Amino acid sequence: MDLRGRVALVTGASQGIGRACALVLAEAGADVTLASRNIEKLQGVAKEVEGLGRKALVVGLDVANLESVKVGVSRALESLGKIDILVNNAGTTGDNLVMRMKPEDWTLVTRTNLDGAFHCIRAVLPGMVRQRYGRIINITSVVAQAGNPGQANYIASKAGLIGLTKAVASEVGSRNITANAVAPGFVATAMTASLTESVRQRILSLVPLGRMGTDRDVAYAVRFLASEEAAYITGHVLNVNGGMYMA
Repeated sequence: MDLRGRVALVTGASQGIGRACALVLAEAGADVTLASRNIEKLQGVAKEVEGLGRKALVVGLDVANLESVKVGVSRALESLGKIDILVNNAGTTGDNLVMRMKPEDWTLVTRTNLDGAFHCIRAVLPGMVRQRYGRIINITSVVAQAGNPGQANYIASKAGLIGLTKAVASEVGSRNITANAVAPGFVATAMTASLTESVRQRILSLVPLGRMGTDRDVAYAVRFLASEEAAYITGHVLNVNGGMYMA
């Protein structure tokens, strides 16, 4: 999976799955634009990428803000020349039961998780179409397929991301651009660190492999979909969930 000569843009790259994706893509030879609202953390990831011998560009970017995305993508194109790989990883949660969920919590989550991916895809597509090459990889979730109480906003946004993936795949496939999604299961990240031990054990009982996933488990799937080995795969959802959901 040789990505030398390729340039990636990873959103939500300051920690967790986004950071792992950036590092794994760099290990395969890609230069990386690191995008997030947390510039300080991004600087640390940039040093890790550069330590692998690859170029790293830090871009402060709020995916929910269209103008912020336009400026960030423009900076990436000016500095690194192109964007071959887009990893839409930035996301947030705002859990509550539907009856108790505030409209603003619904909007915050869907704007970040779904609208944000749309903004980024729309910003990078002109360049990908011109160069007749692109890999778009959206990070969705096992709950987008299996459901989960108390996460209606998150699930709706991540399920919408699957639909967006398939729509984009059908629209731009003729330009040698693929669009796929990776659906992580129960992964050890900052987002899951706050779970109680009883909840953790209950979830693990649903995982045939009997362990939590790692951020690199997800990143390896992203690297595969970004590679030439996956050139004939598009509109696909790759489950990385230890068997938690099978379909």
